[in-house]
Amino acid sequence: MSTLLPSLSTWARNISPSPTLAVDAKAKAMQAAGEDVCSFAAGEPDFDTPEHIKDACIAALKAGKTKYSPTAGIEPLRQAIVDRYAAEYGLKAAPAQVVVSPGGKFNCYLGLLATCSPGDEVIVPAPYWVSYPEMVKLAGATPKFVLADDRTAFRLTPAMVEAAVTPKTKVLILNSPSNPTGAVYSRAELAEIVAVAVKHNLYILSDEMYEHLIYDGAKPTCVATLSKEAEARTIVVAGFSKTYAMTGWRIGTTLAPLAIAKAITELQSQMTSNVATFGQFGALAALKEKEKTAASVKTMLGAFDRRRKNLHAELNRIKGVSCVLAQGAFYLFPNISSFGLSDVEFCSRLLDSEKVAAVPGSAFGAEGYVRLSYATSDEIIAKGVGRLAKFCGSL
Repeated sequence: MSTLLPSLSTWARNISPSPTLAVDAKAKAMQAAGEDVCSFAAGEPDFDTPEHIKDACIAALKAGKTKYSPTAGIEPLRQAIVDRYAAEYGLKAAPAQVVVSPGGKFNCYLGLLATCSPGDEVIVPAPYWVSYPEMVKLAGATPKFVLADDRTAFRLTPAMVEAAVTPKTKVLILNSPSNPTGAVYSRAELAEIVAVAVKHNLYILSDEMYEHLIYDGAKPTCVATLSKEAEARTIVVAGFSKTYAMTGWRIGTTLAPLAIAKAITELQSQMTSNVATFGQFGALAALKEKEKTAASVKTMLGAFDRRRKNLHAELNRIKGVSCVLAQGAFYLFPNISSFGLSDVEFCSRLLDSEKVAAVPGSAFGAEGYVRLSYATSDEIIAKGVGRLAKFCGSL
């Protein structure tokens, strides 16, 4: 009898691990071994979750909110999410259009599962968040990449989107503010791009996870508010992880047309059921206790803005490095192509020789760049950029 086991699935064999998590894990392992590592790898606020949010979760636990909730989330939270979109963007929706899921990553994936079939294509703007291509493939579709580099401040044009559309195109992914570049599209720019999607009858997956982390007077745009046609085809993904320093809570949100929201709910019901019930009460407090939440967000945003400006200035002082000033999120995406190394080799040598962790741009579909997260302390930024300058000077 053969002792060989059957092969793993096509999905398991073709999935790529997250490069950002891999770099962060290596940096943390080095730190655990006693090495002085300056990590710019993780996309995670270095602030703790605000106390009033934690208190609400603890109170829910003590009150016995430990049973299953509706798959799409507790009704008060879904209503609060609807109220938020109405107050912030003037978008009128119903709680039935909202699905609360275990993290924005899962919301994105469910949105693709609900709209894509084998043979479909999905337009993925590059530089892209590392999970988009893998999600598209896991949904049975094919990612089609469109690169916008630093010459256009990492923003696509309508013509670039138009050129990527084929008869197989089903979904356009948009991400503003962007991970990994921090690029923010203006409302007018998004309207022109969305017009292309409407023209070709595409769904839009709009990842707006960083919508409240925005600087220099820029304004976030909820893509579903651009027109009635946009509202009818847009899946808006957001969540609590970045704005409220709740990454480990795993609470993301989808606001979508009713038919898509129902499909997403049904998919989730067979995969994960609901987000941890008591955690949803913490998320509810983030939206309901507005003054406390606003004060916490203001503190974080002020720190991120200061770090953004300082890191940007220091990077552009390094000979051979050029960096666009991001308007959102908490990343910078400097160009290091002048050094004649691949970005993978650059990051590997930087970590080994100077103990600075950065993620290569090729992980995001953009060779010749690195992603640096400034969601870390001023001390680490100052020390790390000094080491980076030393490393670049040695090349």
